[in-house]
Amino acid sequence: MKMVAVKTVFMVLLLSAMLASMVTEAASKNKVKRVKPPKPVKPIQEILTCKSRKSKCFMKRVTCPIECPKVKPKNPKDKACFLDCYSPKCEAVCKSRKPNCNGRGAACYDPRFIGGDGIVFYFHGRSNEHFNLISDSNLQINARFIGLRPEGRTRDYTWIQALGLKFGHHNFTVEATRTQKWEDNVDHLKLSYDGTELHVPKGHTSEWNSTKGDIQVERTSTTNSLTITIPDIAEISVNVIPVSEEDSKIHNYQIPSNDSFAHLEVQFRFFGLSANVEGILGRTYRPDFENPAKQGVAMPVVGGDDKYKTSSLLATDCALCALTPNNIKDEHDRIMMGSSMLNCKGGGNGITCKK
Repeated sequence: MKMVAVKTVFMVLLLSAMLASMVTEAASKNKVKRVKPPKPVKPIQEILTCKSRKSKCFMKRVTCPIECPKVKPKNPKDKACFLDCYSPKCEAVCKSRKPNCNGRGAACYDPRFIGGDGIVFYFHGRSNEHFNLISDSNLQINARFIGLRPEGRTRDYTWIQALGLKFGHHNFTVEATRTQKWEDNVDHLKLSYDGTELHVPKGHTSEWNSTKGDIQVERTSTTNSLTITIPDIAEISVNVIPVSEEDSKIHNYQIPSNDSFAHLEVQFRFFGLSANVEGILGRTYRPDFENPAKQGVAMPVVGGDDKYKTSSLLATDCALCALTPNNIKDEHDRIMMGSSMLNCKGGGNGITCKK
């Protein structure tokens, strides 16, 4: 009898021990363990340099800011690293890869320009005609205007639909293609180089370079945005947009349902214009130019249709066109416009620009 009681007590103790062990094991499995967080991966900052011997930054190694470590970020909406080879600071900065319509050298909307002098002005021109924007001894840039004139209007509403570039003995064109219904994921850009249509694959990292390296085209978004660079001469940021229904209502454009009026937003940077440069926009870079645009009015309009009209997108026959590609300019006659960047803020006639 005593043996049975002892065995019973032993079994009870054994079972209790086993149960306690199981509880302890289960608790240990459910215990939260402290895990050290992974160290943040520091982005690799690209190092840039300027290859032009004309630049004060020639062959200097400049590191991109940590805020924008890449020249071509993975996300096309992120700001990119930019080294201004014509700035005495030789400093890399962050900036958008698309045109800044409130920056110097901009041509956007129903064409509103910001001149080299920082003054805002409008030039309306006429629909389906061509006008010269820049004309210098080594560079000519014309624009084709599209537009419409609703009943009761005294002038056309106009937008820049295409640019024609002549530099050296080469031609380049960029156009916004006509489309009835706008779609962001469809490319509305058409390019040509020396008369041959040019195809640059979609994707914000795609680029094309001419055989001799005298012109480069870089896409700055998957579709509809790019930058054109003519080394030591000009950089042109281009973006294609439609006239929105909202803008049409606000300004009473009366855009028809069968045409979105796809057009270009553009911003120019120049690196060696002469003091005698001409063109609707070009003349504003002349050191002796007095801008006739009336300040303080809602829409300061300037003329010049008769002086700057050309017969085609690549023609050089305007009354004041100055392209002479066979002549070499005197280096002392150049104006380095790329370095003195202006910061412009505001809208309409309220834009102010500071160096």
